[in-house]
Amino acid sequence: MPDVKRTIKIVTESRISDPNSGIEGFPLRQWSVEIHLLNDHGESVPASVFPKVTYHLHPSFEARATQIIKSPPFRIEEEGWGEFDMQITLSAPDKDHTITHDLNFQSSKYESKHVIAFKNPKPALLAQLRESGPVPGDENGVKKRGQEESKKKKRVDKNVDMEKLADGLQKLGEDDLLQVVQMVHDNKSSDSYTKNDIEQGEFHVDLYTLPDALIRMLWDFTQEKGVL
Repeated sequence: MPDVKRTIKIVTESRISDPNSGIEGFPLRQWSVEIHLLNDHGESVPASVFPKVTYHLHPSFEARATQIIKSPPFRIEEEGWGEFDMQITLSAPDKDHTITHDLNFQSSKYESKHVIAFKNPKPALLAQLRESGPVPGDENGVKKRGQEESKKKKRVDKNVDMEKLADGLQKLGEDDLLQVVQMVHDNKSSDSYTKNDIEQGEFHVDLYTLPDALIRMLWDFTQEKGVL
């Protein structure tokens, strides 16, 4: 599998919060940083391919010098008077990707872009990358999108409403959800996308990547529980 490349966009904003920081000529500023992914149309989409992002700030931030954010847009907000280069570590399922970001106050808002290369991504990561654009082997995305549309149509023909199923699964109780997780674990295919976030106590699954037989099992189970 060739490398899959994606462009991330870092958005930095700042404003003066106090003209007198105690350092002449350097007002105190509130600033923020966010991270987005760009899709194949150049549009900003959530950078959910990264389970977490770690910001390494200037040592003067002391206890806040290292900050870990676990949900898009991975926003941090801080206050200070100085500009500096920060290291940002983007943790993907394959490896950590570290970039250097220039925090400056030349303008109140600016964007910077960086290309990230994912080397030989595994099926689960590949499924996530497809959400932001085609990957090698997808024939520029046409084949994959056609397959997904075919799957959606086929499941409608089988009286499985995927949106209704997704809503029903969210209404299940904790014990029932544990059964669902086990069903998915036991019956998923190599192309299925699942993510078990133990720290957050969350289980993520892309229903459209599951085998038809498993979708039917989940549909029947949620019907039995009366949540559809």
